[in-house]
Amino acid sequence: MPSPAELPISTDIELALERLRLGGLVAIPTETVYGLAADAERPEAVARLYAAKGRPADHPLIVHLADFDAIGGWAAEIPEYANRLAAACWPGPLTMLLPRGRRVTAAVTGGRDTVGLRVPSHRLTNELLVAHGGGLAAPSANRYGKVSPTTAQHVYDDLSGHLDPERDLILDGGPCQIGVESTIVDLTVEPPQILRAGAISIDDIERLLSGGVAATAGPRRAAGMSMSHYSPECEVVLASNLIEAEAVAAIRRSGGERVGVLDRTDDLVKAAQLLYSDLRAADQGELCALVVVLPPAEGIGHALRDRLIKAAAR
Repeated sequence: MPSPAELPISTDIELALERLRLGGLVAIPTETVYGLAADAERPEAVARLYAAKGRPADHPLIVHLADFDAIGGWAAEIPEYANRLAAACWPGPLTMLLPRGRRVTAAVTGGRDTVGLRVPSHRLTNELLVAHGGGLAAPSANRYGKVSPTTAQHVYDDLSGHLDPERDLILDGGPCQIGVESTIVDLTVEPPQILRAGAISIDDIERLLSGGVAATAGPRRAAGMSMSHYSPECEVVLASNLIEAEAVAAIRRSGGERVGVLDRTDDLVKAAQLLYSDLRAADQGELCALVVVLPPAEGIGHALRDRLIKAAAR
């Protein structure tokens, strides 16, 4: 494998498009996190994507599209629910699980008959998708189970040793605006189920669908459903408030451990933007543990709680 220092970071959409068409992998910026993209209709490129991430082959990928009009062939059927959600939330941080269409290969879905589809909201990636004219299969651009990337540098730090500088590329679109992965809604069941919390809240989904939305039930069938995920090297310890967090940290420090405390409950939007940078900073600071105050279960706080609980489940 060539030196990691050679992996290119660029804003050149034409170069990114060329590499995708030749079977390469391109890290793409979105409003949520950076994704590692492959042409969804090239099984050999998708296989390289799984290998670069160290991702189990039965874990499905999300296919990113340029707009709702591009959904033909990717979904076998489009329920009314999908039309309503797309009109309100696309482009944006929402993934819809739908019956897989003829353009979706088994490699993308982990052999399942459903596929996650999303239209991201980021200028560079949208231009790339329009120029590409197809779908890009793209999980988060990090090693499997680890902390998601929200900057091009994060991608470089995680994957430069696992990508080929002659074939692959990081497309630099700056820091991600939201900072946590998309909400995933399963529209193949009745009532629809929220499979992963995100910036579009459960309340938002229920309002848009004019009815109840069920909690997650049944087998794992979408990204981010593993019990342990988003994990830094240091231990993540959860606390219900700052007083508890400081007390836990003090006890651990008295035993000689390097322990940090994180409380961003005063601004949940900023907390989401900085969550993965905060977890990475804990590792860079060589902390043994990071004690994090859980945010309230409201709005994007649901997504933050989901990520933190999974990060703590070692």
